Amino acid sequence: MIDRLYIAATSQHVGKTTCTLGLMAAIRARGKKVSYCKPVGQEFVELGELRVDKDALLFARGMDFELRAELHSPVIIGRGVTAKYLDDPTGFDFTTSITKASRKLQAENDFVIYEGTGHPGVGSVCDMSNAQVAQLLDAPVVMVVEGGIGNTIDKLNMNLAMFRERRVPVRGVIVNKTIPKKLEKVRRYVDIYLQKLGIPLLGVLPYEKSLSSPIMATIRRALKGKTIYHRDRLDNQVENIASGSLLAQAEVENLKNLLIIASNRRLEEALTVLQEILKERELPGSTIAGIVVTGADSQNPDLPHLDFINEFQIPVVSCALDTYGAAVRINQMEVKINLKTPWKIRRAVELIEENVDMDLLL
Repeated sequence: MIDRLYIAATSQHVGKTTCTLGLMAAIRARGKKVSYCKPVGQEFVELGELRVDKDALLFARGMDFELRAELHSPVIIGRGVTAKYLDDPTGFDFTTSITKASRKLQAENDFVIYEGTGHPGVGSVCDMSNAQVAQLLDAPVVMVVEGGIGNTIDKLNMNLAMFRERRVPVRGVIVNKTIPKKLEKVRRYVDIYLQKLGIPLLGVLPYEKSLSSPIMATIRRALKGKTIYHRDRLDNQVENIASGSLLAQAEVENLKNLLIIASNRRLEEALTVLQEILKERELPGSTIAGIVVTGADSQNPDLPHLDFINEFQIPVVSCALDTYGAAVRINQMEVKINLKTPWKIRRAVELIEENVDMDLLL
């Protein structure tokens, strides 16, 4: 049985972290002592005097292990590092940091999962591409790609080339975020292509809406907004969105975890109709995830129906954008698993258990 894996992806936002979480949990469930490492990170958080990759922090909290920056996040390539490296590569010893971390983790655990960064070429500027790091770690690769057929296969071919160049073995491919009704078709044709390469198709995961659902805190940051009521409810999950004009016309079907976006001018009308709809459908106000009041940046707007907002502790965020601009900004958000979305961690584990052939992988 292998004792390490390197999880790579064809691009950002295809679900690499989701798959890594699920794989780590699935291997643990087989009685193995498993650890995690992000050999090369870009986005970091500061813990006292230490800097660690944000994904390493997520895994330490979500998978319950003591985070040690030198082991679980040995290299951070932050702002300005690439230019300094190109000016004088001798001032950096990334290879030693990663090798030391790997030796320690492999000695202390039955299995180590290494998570890559971005697409396979990320880090090349510092001679630390995903392919180079996987080769350094002597770790076989699992490639994660977004669901489809033609585009999926094209991306796989392009991205697998970097690992072939380095003679890094590819253990298998996971196809993620596949439209449910196309699962079997995608499975069939991607498998036909991979058989020609001698690479196993490990699993095809359906698109899971809950993993793409933001929380109110994420929406507030995206809008550069200001919380004006019920800050403690910013962890509310948002699944559906309705503008004030749609609510005013009673044209909203799904009220589950609903976010309302309305200008201060239209908010009273929208909330009046909303309460009538809730009463008619016998739904509680707690089904409302939050309210964004647009065009209201300078001062706290005088909100109507405060009794309703306070009764159900609905978080309210104001922003300077108009309603259309706010809706576009939210629609363009890339939503990732984080420490405030524990349900996503649980669902990521379930998706791997349900859809990936772990015996074939291991």
